Amino acid sequence: MRYWLMKSEPTDVSIDDLAAMPNETVDWYGIRNYQARNFMRDQMKVGDGVLFYHSNCDVPGIAGIAEVCTLAYPDRLQFIVGHKYYDAKATQETPRWVNVDVKLVRKTRLLSLKEMRNTSELANLRILQRGNRLSITPVDPRDWETIITKLKV
Repeated sequence: MRYWLMKSEPTDVSIDDLAAMPNETVDWYGIRNYQARNFMRDQMKVGDGVLFYHSNCDVPGIAGIAEVCTLAYPDRLQFIVGHKYYDAKATQETPRWVNVDVKLVRKTRLLSLKEMRNTSELANLRILQRGNRLSITPVDPRDWETIITKLKV
């Protein structure tokens, strides 16, 4: 089992939006970074743990726990001409972008970015590294346990 931190802007999909979705599941669409895509395509497995992170908001941080519930499959938005995630180089035969489905495990208190930065045990967490802007990053099992303990999950 692996662990991931996956960022979502709450104005797009928040933890509350996820809780209101059918089966509390969302397709993690719109990833247009090759490294993040490769994580989904090559490494994510059903059952992997996900830290659902609110980004680009007043108080960014981990808002809940989720899990990967499908293997990667082509992101349908890459084929819709005029859509902001359209990719003219993608074809049905050779899609360029994938997504996975993520299912809510539980909403948690918000573990803010500031609180994470002030937790010495999380010093190596990738989201806290200078210049890291990836929307999906792997999480070391020790960091996962530290976060779960802080969230009292």
